[in-house]
Amino acid sequence: MNAIKKIGFIGIGNMGSPMAGHLVKKGFDVTVYDIRPEAVEIFAGQHNCKGAKSAHEAAQGADAVITIVPDDKVVRKILLGDGDGGIAPVLREGAIVMDMSTSDPVGTRSLAEALKLRGIEVVDAPVMGGVIFARDASLDIMVAGDAAAVERCVPVLKAMGRNLIRCGTVGNAHALKALANYVNACALINVIEALTIGKRFGLDPKLMADALTTMCAGRNHPVQKKVVPHIFTRKFGTGMALGFIAKDVKIAVNTARSVGAAAPLGERVSELWSAAAEQIGAGRDHTEIARYWEEATGVSLANEKK
Repeated sequence: MNAIKKIGFIGIGNMGSPMAGHLVKKGFDVTVYDIRPEAVEIFAGQHNCKGAKSAHEAAQGADAVITIVPDDKVVRKILLGDGDGGIAPVLREGAIVMDMSTSDPVGTRSLAEALKLRGIEVVDAPVMGGVIFARDASLDIMVAGDAAAVERCVPVLKAMGRNLIRCGTVGNAHALKALANYVNACALINVIEALTIGKRFGLDPKLMADALTTMCAGRNHPVQKKVVPHIFTRKFGTGMALGFIAKDVKIAVNTARSVGAAAPLGERVSELWSAAAEQIGAGRDHTEIARYWEEATGVSLANEKK
C-alpha cells in the first residue's frame, strides 16, 4: 500500500495542536480542523499549513484522518454522522482512520466494522503522557488494528512519539489505555488514602511519601516484583502467605478506624483479601490471589507459549 502523505487532522486542542505540529515539521501534508475556527486559523498561520472550515474539507483526498477528540461517540459522529452526514463518504477506499482519542474500545470495534464495508481501516492509537510529552514528541503510543494498516501508520506515529506499543487487533490499544488509566487511578487514591490515615495517626506525609517510594515503587512495584516473575510464570514463590497479607491489610483498616479516618478503599480491599484467603487457602503464596480473579473472569494470566 502507498505511504501516508496527506493527513486530515481533526482536533487541535492542547494535545492535538503540538502533535499536528510535529507532523507538519516532518513534511506531511496536513490539513487541520477543529470546532473552534479561531484555533484552526492560529494553527494554520503558525505552521504555514492548510486550515479547513469543516471535517469534510479536512478529510478530502486524505490518505489518513487523525482524530483526537473527547470520546468515541464524537469520533463516530465525525465519521458516520447522525445519519449519513459524516466524512466517511469523502474518504477514498484504502484510507485509514487513526483514532488517537481515549475512546471506548467497544465503540472503536463497532466503528471499524462499519468503515471496513467502505474499504476504510480503523487504527486505534491512544497516547500516554501529557501536553509536555506531546510538545517534545516523546509520547508513548499504543497502536492496534490490521497489521498492514498499522505498518502504514508507523512513520506518522513515530513523528509524534518516542515509543510504539503494538497491541494486536483493533480496539486493543484503546482497551489498554483505559486499563492503564484505571491502574493509575486506583494507585492514586490508594496512596491518598494511606497518607491521610497516616497523617491522622501522627505520621508526616513527606516521610511517608519518601518511604512509600522506596518500599512500593520502582523494583518493588507489584508488576515488576510479583506479577511478571511469579504470576505469569505460575511460580507463586514469594514466600509470603496470602493469609499474612490479608491480616496486614486488616491491620491497616483497623488503624484507620482507631483514629476515625476514612478508608473505603482499604475496607473493600480487606474484604477481597479475606475472601481470597478463605477460597484459595490462607497458607498459599499471596501472589496466588491472582487465581481469585482468574476463576471469576474465566481467564489465565499464565505466560502463553509461543
